[in-house]
Amino acid sequence: MATGVGILEKVYKNEFDVKVKERLLLILKVKCDEMVPACAAKELHRSRTWASDWLKRYSEESVAGLKNRPISGRPPELLEEVALKIQRKLKESKQGWTTKQVYEMILKVGGIRYHYFHIYRILHKWGSRQKVPRKVHVNTASREEKDSFKKEPERDWTIFTKQKDLQ
Repeated sequence: MATGVGILEKVYKNEFDVKVKERLLLILKVKCDEMVPACAAKELHRSRTWASDWLKRYSEESVAGLKNRPISGRPPELLEEVALKIQRKLKESKQGWTTKQVYEMILKVGGIRYHYFHIYRILHKWGSRQKVPRKVHVNTASREEKDSFKKEPERDWTIFTKQKDLQ
């Protein structure tokens, strides 16, 4: 049992994923500290079903079962070859690309219509960063207009230092 504890503690210390560390902590509390799973779950601010599910996965698959499994999803409509071709074209160009330009490129090369929001997600997935131009004030006033707008200092002020200067 002592060797199992040492291995689990070593795996816990070397793990970077926070969720897996939390699950390992649950296993350490239940298996090594012999804590009741419901109490361990309460200490971790989790439900009893969460604890029992992860304990079951640990007993069936060991430490590998505590990691997140890949989530299957809808396959992309855009073929991988077409996506690589578009990515290459985007990276070769030194100019920035708008979402509309990428939309038109995907439509032309791949024949697929995506919503602009989805194109933004695709670009983010491909590692593109959004370039936001600095705001330039086109309708700024000229130097003469700015100077004429400033308040002129009043020149009729007199500074009094003593009370008898007021009389």
